[in-house]
Amino acid sequence: MTSHDAALAISADYFDTGRFQADLARLVAFPTESQEPHGAPHLRAYLDEAMIPMLQAMGFACRIHANPAGAGPILTAERIEDPALTTVLTYGHGDVIRAQTDQWRAGLTPFTLTEEGERLYGRGSADNKCQHLINLRAMAALIEAEGRLGFNAKVLIEMGEEAGSPGLKQFCEENAGLLAADVFIASDGPRLTPDRPTIFTGSRGGAMFDLVVDLREGAHHSGNFGGLLADPAMILAHALACITDARGQIRVPEWRPDSLTPRIREVLAVLPAVEAGIALDPDWGEESLSPAERVFGWNSFAVLAMKSGVPEAPVNAISGHARATCQLRYVVGTDPADILPALHRHLDAQGFTQVRIEAADSGSFPATRLDPDHPWVRFASAALERATGRAPDILPNLGGSLPNDCFAEVLALPTIWVPHSYAGCSQHAPNEHILKPLARQALIGMTGLFAEIAAGAGLPGRAA
Repeated sequence: MTSHDAALAISADYFDTGRFQADLARLVAFPTESQEPHGAPHLRAYLDEAMIPMLQAMGFACRIHANPAGAGPILTAERIEDPALTTVLTYGHGDVIRAQTDQWRAGLTPFTLTEEGERLYGRGSADNKCQHLINLRAMAALIEAEGRLGFNAKVLIEMGEEAGSPGLKQFCEENAGLLAADVFIASDGPRLTPDRPTIFTGSRGGAMFDLVVDLREGAHHSGNFGGLLADPAMILAHALACITDARGQIRVPEWRPDSLTPRIREVLAVLPAVEAGIALDPDWGEESLSPAERVFGWNSFAVLAMKSGVPEAPVNAISGHARATCQLRYVVGTDPADILPALHRHLDAQGFTQVRIEAADSGSFPATRLDPDHPWVRFASAALERATGRAPDILPNLGGSLPNDCFAEVLALPTIWVPHSYAGCSQHAPNEHILKPLARQALIGMTGLFAEIAAGAGLPGRAA
């Protein structure tokens, strides 16, 4: 048996004997809610009590860093076998979204891993504890099979991704030498379909902002002043309606990207339909584009929340104030510096000079994308196919957002994301779970990918 086959067998045995499930249960048990003050002590405990012992047992040197933004701590670890070998940087986040404990189905609780058929329920099971556990244990299988990894590995685990990754970009800027590598390979987000691997190489960006109409102090009687006082909610509604048409097609010229090239369209054309677990609306979004092009190759505008008056207790009065919290999800080819100025010009041109734009303090992130024909994409795709027997779906970028700019732009690395969840996993919602067959296939796939990096045949060239 070759060392490659031995590593695959070790990973299969690790999963089949229940050790993977037991390890995941220990990780899920840490209530690492980074958006809640009561989660703060558990963020450090996750690193101290779970990640460091696992990594040290694999021969990694570990170090915990204070977050430069004062948020959750950051763990780095490295195993350098030979500076001449390829160096892989991997990433994960140990924090989770709010537990929403009272909304989980009877018999389930967020921080106890619960098995039901092929599903393992628990907060963080899909996002992201399962995903970095799979990658680390795939490396461990190689070490066990051959006594060495066969390449250099660096690990970064942050504890604030669900709060917007505060401090991560600054940390990468200040520690570029510590994190230097040849390629970035990590896992987050969902596959396109549960039974086939997916590779994506970047993510859509997001711009958060509020649109505000503030006309006067207080509210005034709708009978006495109706027809005499302008209604801020009506003004805001019409302003929002000029940003897209009635089916959500973007009307701000600068928000319509130029990066949906023939090659990107060719890559997207072969993708299967996203298995979202919900009915999609065929008459929504850019009419000339396919569903895959709309979510992976185009921009989308959404109103996340809006308010005027007191919705929970309305009265007969014209409010003086209205506000909508909005978001533009955008792909490479959109100038992030011009997103809000372009909107300002558009609203002014439509006569909505009373609408004020307020940029959000957080929740905005740039768009990134690696060429889908990059040598590392081809290498990873072929390795995953050989290990799993299924050719991966290739996305130029995820429809959602990740802190990929820290790795693609700050560290200047080719970025390969191999997600280990699926669209119906209920991440960020009650009843979050993973699928056991998917997790097993992912563990085998990542073991095969890392084994081929160790073997070195056909490996892309070293980074400068």
